[in-house]
Amino acid sequence: MSNIPETGRTPRVQIRLVVIQVLVFSLLLTLGGRLWYLQIRNGDEYTDEAKNNHVQQVVQPAVRGAILDARGVPLADNETRLVVSASRTELMKMKDDGKGVLTRLAGVLGMKPKDVTDKVRLCDAKTPQPCWNGSPYQPIPVTDEATTQQALQIRERAEDFPGITAEPTAVRRYTAPGKTNTAQVLGYLSPVTDEEITKAKDSDSPFLRSDQIGRSGIERTYDKELRGKAGVTRYEVDNLGRVIGQAAKDEAQPGANLVTSIDARVQAVAEYELNGAMKAARLEFDKNTDENYKADAGAVVVMENKTGRIISMASQPTYDPNSWVGGISGKDYAKLTGKDSNYPLLNRAIQGQAAPGSIFKVISSTAAVNAGYPFDGDYPCPSSYSVGGQVFKNFESKGYGSIGLGRALEVSCDTVFYGLAHQEWQKDGGTKPKKKTNDWFYKTAHQFGLGKETGIDLPNEVRGRVPDRQWKQSFWEANKDGWCRQGKKNGDYVEKIAYENCLEGNRMRAGDSVNYSIGQGDILVTPIQMATIYAAIANGGTLYNPTIGKAVVGADGKTVQEIKPASHGKLPFTGETRDQIDEALAGVTTRGSAAWRFGGWPQDKIPMHAKTGTAEVYGKQTTSWFVSYTEDYTIIMTIAQGGTGSGASGPAVRNIYEAMYGLDEEGGQDLKKALLPKPQTALPKIEADGSIDAPKIEPYEPEEKESPDETAQLAGPPARRD
Repeated sequence: MSNIPETGRTPRVQIRLVVIQVLVFSLLLTLGGRLWYLQIRNGDEYTDEAKNNHVQQVVQPAVRGAILDARGVPLADNETRLVVSASRTELMKMKDDGKGVLTRLAGVLGMKPKDVTDKVRLCDAKTPQPCWNGSPYQPIPVTDEATTQQALQIRERAEDFPGITAEPTAVRRYTAPGKTNTAQVLGYLSPVTDEEITKAKDSDSPFLRSDQIGRSGIERTYDKELRGKAGVTRYEVDNLGRVIGQAAKDEAQPGANLVTSIDARVQAVAEYELNGAMKAARLEFDKNTDENYKADAGAVVVMENKTGRIISMASQPTYDPNSWVGGISGKDYAKLTGKDSNYPLLNRAIQGQAAPGSIFKVISSTAAVNAGYPFDGDYPCPSSYSVGGQVFKNFESKGYGSIGLGRALEVSCDTVFYGLAHQEWQKDGGTKPKKKTNDWFYKTAHQFGLGKETGIDLPNEVRGRVPDRQWKQSFWEANKDGWCRQGKKNGDYVEKIAYENCLEGNRMRAGDSVNYSIGQGDILVTPIQMATIYAAIANGGTLYNPTIGKAVVGADGKTVQEIKPASHGKLPFTGETRDQIDEALAGVTTRGSAAWRFGGWPQDKIPMHAKTGTAEVYGKQTTSWFVSYTEDYTIIMTIAQGGTGSGASGPAVRNIYEAMYGLDEEGGQDLKKALLPKPQTALPKIEADGSIDAPKIEPYEPEEKESPDETAQLAGPPARRD
């Protein structure tokens, strides 16, 4: 028993109680302050975060709309495939960054581990294809060709494949009806990027991380209409991730279908004939270079004259757009973009630029008439024309005496246009130009729509070039220093040209003007520009915006938004001048430079008009041009390093017309065999369930033909084969 009195403990107990009270009060004060901070000051922010932490979204991709030809034949649609995808977010949580999982996955899929690893890495400036350029939080497709057995292995052994899914998914398919390709027109898809998601966040068509979007062609132009709207289901989950209820659900809305003006049957013919013409050109010997023509690229366009609608558009070299589906392989990407690929992703119908050669002469003829020279006047057509000591020869050095502009177009006489352009250059002051020059030949080219886009509904159309005085000055300022470094007064040809350009490259010289008048020199055009011009001559003068989209039809087939033809101007000639040019172009096929290719053509039933062109390119072989029109259609074909216009491209263009009109070699017509004797006007019917009763397209198999008699049925002496 202690001898210490109880009163001796009281002070100590009281001190302890005070300390405890202070601690408790401090803790309560701290908790209260923290509670105020969480619930009052930052209450809204943490409330939102709490909601997000307890709501998970499951995205159901929208079915992309089909792309149809004018009769309803699918050019691009969707098919269900087993897609194996990897979640990069889950893989990065693993100690080895998921390498073990991806290696096991490669074994199941029969792929190399490196190929699988490359597919799920993120793209940047230093990372070559294949890589993933979409959102890193989105499942990355590894393959869309998994078998049912492979998918079952992955799903049944889920513990061996964390972060890997194998699900049936609607995948884009480019159907190639009748073995058509239509690659550059259709384009391809790839995943949306974070930058694109941010940019479109506040637009009327925002992206989800799961979206695939059009990267080129009409897949890009009409992406918003085709894409539809993905469905989103929101689930409430607890802290352990277990679903405790469904918060909301937005149903997926399928994309609309795009009806195009493309006719798959004509497309098949055009692709076949372009490819065949290029192969045939490679068998021909080029006496200027002492080797066969390379014929390494080409394009063909078939257009409706009175609407601007594109019936067919083909470009060579080409590619299979299906190679992009599910992510492109490194091997395929190298084939499409490597130095030796010749760039098949380019649509040479709208992106291929070249000097037009003699098909430009319809513009020069109009310029001459507008400058005051009568169309039916007498103009000398000697075998050559001298300007400042330089001799410009007529093609094959052939002269025709004094002729009018119509005959000059028919036989493609260069020297007539040399003389007229030289006279106008002199009137404008020559090397010492007037303050206000007329520049008829340059101004008229702009009025014909050159030097700017036609407005076609395809992305990345190029403008071409009209080398007028303004361009000449700008080009000289940009290149003067380089010319001055390279140029030598007594050097080789290139060094001499550089020397001259250094001194006076901004001057419009006589040689520039006369060369330009026949579509040579610095002028550049695209096939679609020249097709638009000749279609305008055919229809009376209206320059239509070329279009491929014809109508946007809702997935239910009820909502139809027709894409109406639109114009961007009128050709700068009178009706009389138009008729005179029209008559001369008809003469090209009966007694002019294309007559040897159109023997037996039923000119009385289906009047044919044409212009040939052979453009010279420094350091390369000549470019072949052939442009033509009937009452309803314009067809243009060009082959780079392909030779002459009528020689390389003429036969192929005629074959396309014969297939469209159902003609035989003798000029007889069978409308049952005709693919498109008149433009298609009615839209295909799409049922409420999205089905289309589309006709089947058979591959194009032309009949064997005899070589045309070069002198058959000419109404006059054989003209040059320009």
